[in-house]
Amino acid sequence: MILQALKEYYDRKAADPNSGIAPLGWEWKEIPYLIVLREDGTVVRVEDTQDYVSGKKYSKLFLVPQEVKRSGKNFSPNILWDKAEYVLGVSDEPTKDTRKKHENFIDSLIKYVDIPDVKVVVSFLKRAEALSQLKNSPSWPVLKNGSSRVSFRIEGRDQPVFRTEQFVCRYNELLEPKKSIRGICSVDGKIDFIPNTHPKIMGVLGTDKGRGDIVSFNWKAACSFGKEQNYNASIGYQSAFAYTTALNTLLGKDSRQKIQVGDATTVFWSEKPTELEDEFIDLFGEPEKDDPDKGVAAVGRLLASVKTGSFSHEDETTCFYVLGLAPNAKVRIAVRFWHKGTVAEMERRFADWFENLQIVRGPKDKEHLSLQTLLLSIARYNKDRQKWKDNIPPNLAGAVMRSILEGTPYPATLLSSAILRIKAEHEVTYPRAKLIKAFLNHNLNKERKLTVSLDKENTNVGYRLGRLFAVLEKTQIAAINPDKTIREKFYASASTSPVAVFGNLMRLSGYHLSKLDSDKKGLRIWLEKQIEEIMSGIGNFPPHLSLEEQGMFAIGYYHQRISRKADENAENTSSSESL
Repeated sequence: MILQALKEYYDRKAADPNSGIAPLGWEWKEIPYLIVLREDGTVVRVEDTQDYVSGKKYSKLFLVPQEVKRSGKNFSPNILWDKAEYVLGVSDEPTKDTRKKHENFIDSLIKYVDIPDVKVVVSFLKRAEALSQLKNSPSWPVLKNGSSRVSFRIEGRDQPVFRTEQFVCRYNELLEPKKSIRGICSVDGKIDFIPNTHPKIMGVLGTDKGRGDIVSFNWKAACSFGKEQNYNASIGYQSAFAYTTALNTLLGKDSRQKIQVGDATTVFWSEKPTELEDEFIDLFGEPEKDDPDKGVAAVGRLLASVKTGSFSHEDETTCFYVLGLAPNAKVRIAVRFWHKGTVAEMERRFADWFENLQIVRGPKDKEHLSLQTLLLSIARYNKDRQKWKDNIPPNLAGAVMRSILEGTPYPATLLSSAILRIKAEHEVTYPRAKLIKAFLNHNLNKERKLTVSLDKENTNVGYRLGRLFAVLEKTQIAAINPDKTIREKFYASASTSPVAVFGNLMRLSGYHLSKLDSDKKGLRIWLEKQIEEIMSGIGNFPPHLSLEEQGMFAIGYYHQRISRKADENAENTSSSESL
């Protein structure tokens, strides 16, 4: 199903002449250096294709013959382009292997040597003084270490040698997978060559050198009927190229169809062009620096379309796909999650997620947060007191994304992780409050759901106790402004075992209220009213709060703290007028 959907995406893109997706046997690669040659095989110069974009250095992309798959002592060269170690036979520490790589590169061109431009390249490579012609180039210090990609262009030509018409025609004629047999492709059902290996998948974070395989058979236990490697998969050459090219396009460096969810590099696409395909990254990805409010606008449009039901007929039938990939054993890639649904179905589920996330915020808090940022808020600190995506439990990130996609209850570990971080760090932050509210509203199906802002009519004991704790903390700060408030000392125990803590806190609040002098009389009256109003719905302090009630406690505390300034100002004004 995954490979079929990817092949269909490739076919869709290939049918669009403006998509730029690579045709069979080709791929897009950055080539930083082109050696410009005269027709007699002598060097004109080394052309540096690199340029700065937004402060970062990028090499020019070229459509090159597809990269070969090599490992160990397999020194198969790429056709007409490769690392300088292969192309020029140079390295910081040259060995016999370096010489062998260079010889293999020259040998790979023999079948094309009757093409004039290729003949010029071979003439240059076989010259004894070839390297000496390059040593005066400003690029030579970089080239000589052997790791930079290099290719060739003939003076007077607009394109590198590998894009000349004669070479392209010959290369396409000779396309045929090596070491392959013919069989029925399990993806499209057609008879094709069955290659023993597939092209590498590039761009999955955490894989060895950023590349890996999602279809591979590297040990005997995985093989059957005496078959080796990918002969066990029975995937045709054209289908293998299509699914890997489609996936590499989605995973591309500048792709707007991928986001990071914990350790899962997540890609998404639809059966045909849709608005959701364009806006998914704005909904769940990091906000753009040039347009930080783009995500807010995308969420607004999503919620509006769901509320009004303004879906087109195609939205109800067009398929939408989300694929999460994570590293596994360095060179292999695991599927963390995979979901197929209609565009309308996905939009309704995404709208439910964002609607449940909505909560009042402080003046410095951003309205829209990416899924990665939300999950980072419940990750532990590393030794440098920094939060990093590697600290997000991988199973949690995948489970949350899967629940959003499928519309199922969010994992209980989402709530427990948020509460654990609050107790450990003594802070109910905006992103944590968003996650807890989303969990409680989505999972518990209460008759009275949590509101965006303070709900004075909510009689849930956990919510009321959270509100009370916030008011008692404010009372302490107003009276004595301590270095550490009751939040640092008692939040964990108050939200877990209220009866053990709140008796003492209430007695302490009486002392704090008595410390407020005549200058703060209005504030004292406001605080007393707040305590009285909240206590009227509590009764006896419970001995224990469940995990869900601890979540309610956190939201009650957050609501009370975030909304109290407006209330304080109103109360202070009315108290002053009455005095």
